[in-house]
Amino acid sequence: MEKQHPIGDLMTTTMQKIREIADVNTIIGQPIKAGEITIIPISKLTVGFASGGSDFVSKNQKPESDNSFGGGSGAGMNLSPVAFLIIKGDTVKLMPVAAPPCNTVDRVVEMVPEVIDKVTDFVEKQQEKKAGDNTAF
Repeated sequence: MEKQHPIGDLMTTTMQKIREIADVNTIIGQPIKAGEITIIPISKLTVGFASGGSDFVSKNQKPESDNSFGGGSGAGMNLSPVAFLIIKGDTVKLMPVAAPPCNTVDRVVEMVPEVIDKVTDFVEKQQEKKAGDNTAF
């Protein structure tokens, strides 16, 4: 019978713990009743997982014994609100949660429509001013 390698146990244990945390109730929250309105929070779960290990020979190891094993694993999770389902009677609405921009590129992209509007307004005013100057003569 072949012996199972310790890295397999390490990964299995970590994945079981991740499954315990990341169930459907984590993504779709518990309904909140407010009178005749029901609010259901919806979130996005991002998971990262890493595991590694190494077999090595120790100084005092007997020739017939297994190599020593050293390893570790870890996981990281990020839970972010995405939207709320609002239920009132037969009506259901999805209300998204807009996250603030997290870096400079996001801020610039978010500002582009406003900048374009300002530039367009400026150009139009300049053209109107120039047209008004030409009709004065």
